[in-house]
Amino acid sequence: MSEQREQKFDLIENNTNAVRAVMTAVESTIGPKGLDTMLVDQAGNVVITNDGVTILNLMEVSHPVARMLIHSINAQQDAVGDGTTTAALMAGEMVITGLEQVKKGVPVAQVLTGLRYGVKEACRLMEREAVLVGSLDTGQLYNIAYVAGREDTSIASLIMEGARLIGQEKLLDSGFRFSQQVHAVEGADSEVLNGVYITKERLTRQMPLELQGDLKVMVLDDALEQEELNSSALATESGFQQYLVLKEEFKTNIQKLISTGVQAVFADRGVDDAAAEMLEEAGVLVVARVPHRELEELAEHCGAKMLKRTSLQKSAEELKKQFGTASNIIGSEKLHSIKVLGGRGKAMATILVGATTGEVVGEKERIAKDAAASVQSALQRGLVAGGGAAELAVARQLEQNKNALSGMAVFGADCVIAALKKPFMQIVTNAGFNPLEKLGDVHRAQELQQNTHLSINCDTGRIDDLYISGVVDPLYVKLHGLKTAGEVAEAILRINIIVKKKEYQQI
Repeated sequence: MSEQREQKFDLIENNTNAVRAVMTAVESTIGPKGLDTMLVDQAGNVVITNDGVTILNLMEVSHPVARMLIHSINAQQDAVGDGTTTAALMAGEMVITGLEQVKKGVPVAQVLTGLRYGVKEACRLMEREAVLVGSLDTGQLYNIAYVAGREDTSIASLIMEGARLIGQEKLLDSGFRFSQQVHAVEGADSEVLNGVYITKERLTRQMPLELQGDLKVMVLDDALEQEELNSSALATESGFQQYLVLKEEFKTNIQKLISTGVQAVFADRGVDDAAAEMLEEAGVLVVARVPHRELEELAEHCGAKMLKRTSLQKSAEELKKQFGTASNIIGSEKLHSIKVLGGRGKAMATILVGATTGEVVGEKERIAKDAAASVQSALQRGLVAGGGAAELAVARQLEQNKNALSGMAVFGADCVIAALKKPFMQIVTNAGFNPLEKLGDVHRAQELQQNTHLSINCDTGRIDDLYISGVVDPLYVKLHGLKTAGEVAEAILRINIIVKKKEYQQI
């Protein structure tokens, strides 16, 4: 064997091992019988999770190919909020199978041709498996939340209550991210709020902690401070006089603000000490440095206009027209937060997931966010049978359709077929059954009964109609996972050599 060929095989082996290491880190977490992974840093801090993307982001990784794979999985998380473990397993299987084909002598170009065809055809076939969701009232949406929520009934119920409060129209909006309405809070009670959860507390302890009634709410997308002059201007007599004028104008504007009867002011940035004192004496609640997304939600829920500090120059009557309205504002010193409820604007559901300890807060939030993202995805694009059933049905059909390819490109399609089988094989393995035996059983059952919803019941080991059993997954999560896996597999298979970059040097 030539030295160049040996080096190529060494690279293939090295890349294969890197991909296999990434798969090993997450494969034991998939399915209803999946286990948790403990991640420990040098300081002894511990994270326990079975969330694939969390594991991949926290584990120590140095190999560039492994990093490529993890970066692609993050793209899956950002786009659809779920299905990261499945995408990682499928991508890894495509790469490993493809590299094995190359080692046997199949040209990379042929493997890539077949892989592209396989992913495109698999997506087409997967769409044929989809069942559209008619409304929020269908029981299958709860099942989606239950499966994505790691079979936690309380989280599934919270997600569905929140979904109904938000409404189908909002959930179908592609610009709205339902998962962003989820907050896990240590020591809080799990509940769905008809309102907004602000992760800040009142500016001073003398300000009211709770307010009720027809509350006027001001939302300030700015600092509640007087305009500043630069140091050079202040150094002059005229500049100092101007500063005094601005200071007096600012006090007058704060007094005018108080005269409007405003009862709560939420600001994006800081609040001047003098203004805070005046508002405190008037019994106005002030909350500073509110995260911008929360401020936007607050304005939308209360029907308020987001104002700048220059708006204080308007008349009291004009200011009043820009305020929003809420029925309840409830602060919590224990949780360092504020709930704004019963806004007159758009309905806004906030899902609070209680956690008993700080160690489980992150995991609870990840689970609930996965469930929320899956419910929204299923409502938008439909759902398919879970448990690997849909993937196996697509793999079986792709096995027949790959004959449309010519020459060695069929070996590339085999990479996709192997990848489609991988989630099922791992789910069954984690449940304690023989994956090869169960794979044959399901293939025969699906073909004989002409039912693509059949797969293994992980409790009994018997074949079940998983759609009827309520084990379902969002179609879009599957499609995006397939495309993500195909893209990263192609990128990795195209690597012919890895060269270390020289260090950057300043001239």
